[in-house]
Amino acid sequence: MAERLDSAGLTFRQDYFGDTAGWAALVCLLRDIFGIDIGPLQQLGGPDPTSMPFGWFDAEGELAANISAFALPFVLNGRIVNAAGLQSGAVRPAWRGRGLYRDVTVKALDWCDRQGFEAVILYTDKPSLYEAYGFHAIPLHRYEGAAAVPSSFAARARPLLPTNADDLALLQSLLKARSPVSTSLAVTVNAAMFLINTQLDPDIRISFLAERQAAIAWKMDEAGRFSLLDVVAAEIPPLAAILGGLEITPASVEALFRPDKLGWEGAPQQLEGGTRLMLRGLGDATLDFPAMLSPMAEF
Repeated sequence: MAERLDSAGLTFRQDYFGDTAGWAALVCLLRDIFGIDIGPLQQLGGPDPTSMPFGWFDAEGELAANISAFALPFVLNGRIVNAAGLQSGAVRPAWRGRGLYRDVTVKALDWCDRQGFEAVILYTDKPSLYEAYGFHAIPLHRYEGAAAVPSSFAARARPLLPTNADDLALLQSLLKARSPVSTSLAVTVNAAMFLINTQLDPDIRISFLAERQAAIAWKMDEAGRFSLLDVVAAEIPPLAAILGGLEITPASVEALFRPDKLGWEGAPQQLEGGTRLMLRGLGDATLDFPAMLSPMAEF
């Protein structure tokens, strides 16, 4: 039997990101439930302008339950899909078991349908929770292999700091004009998600290849494995040029997206455990090739 809604003592609101107190309530909710701080997003250009949050607030203005929808067009098997994403889904423990999360989820999906989105995607570590709403999980794969020989002709890259005003403006310009990093599975627009992810993981480095007008999101571990998280550019440079610009010769490479534009081939490795990417709509659509969304697009 479906959970009945018990909203006694609460007030429903939507579209409250423009309200300082409403935004602060979401920041507090996500910090309390997940231990993540999205507050710095306000200094990085603000939340995605297409966002539509749905939530139940208590009398003191605390957010008891929330989920947010936003426009998230993405490439799937070479085609741009007019899609929405769902994120920031959470309920405070004291308010669980009252049907609040089901209520905001249904409201968000109804809104997506009215907006004409042909698909909705989300990340979750509880995939069974969303199957009842018509979502199915997409198997995700990273790629790994030997490093390409770094190009000796590449100009040296420089670090980009999103907290620096000039670097932030450059990143925003690159994100606005970016091409999808893969033809198999990739977002076409993700400025807010990319920028906040630079702050959530201190190990992520962002470097700028001026001659390629490309921002590279990457990591390097102690074993010398180079992890390529994302490439933001109108034209994706080859891996050899990226490694040459970074002036590194890694022991191995992993690409956290299908590297079909990198001039490099690795072996696909299925991601196990953790969060799952789920899709609603497009029938039983599956990937033509093993792929994953860049971690910089996680939400």
